[in-house]
Amino acid sequence: MSYSDFVRQYLTVALMGGLALILVGALLGVAGRILRPDRPQGQKYLTYESGVDPVGSGWSQSQVRYYVFALLFVMFDVEAVFIFPWAVGLETFGAFGLIEMIVFIAILALGLAYAWRKKVLKWV
Repeated sequence: MSYSDFVRQYLTVALMGGLALILVGALLGVAGRILRPDRPQGQKYLTYESGVDPVGSGWSQSQVRYYVFALLFVMFDVEAVFIFPWAVGLETFGAFGLIEMIVFIAILALGLAYAWRKKVLKWV
């Protein structure tokens, strides 16, 4: 394969990628503007949060406790993502893998103990 064939193959890929970008831009921009309905209504622009109609100024702040609770859920959900491959390949990791996982779980247990002590896990 000569140098010009090599460049021609990359040029073909670049042209197809550029064509794909232009097509996506045209479909999302122009075709979307033509096909979507345009019926402005005042109710569409009201603040809406968690199914509760806005009262007063239109916005009220949620309690931070719920966000921390969700963050703890995500943290322990990600923990499961790390523990599953370790459990599958436990024999290949040996004692070093066991010690590393004990340290990992201990750090997460400290975080859970801290959250429990701060009473973040109470849903009231």
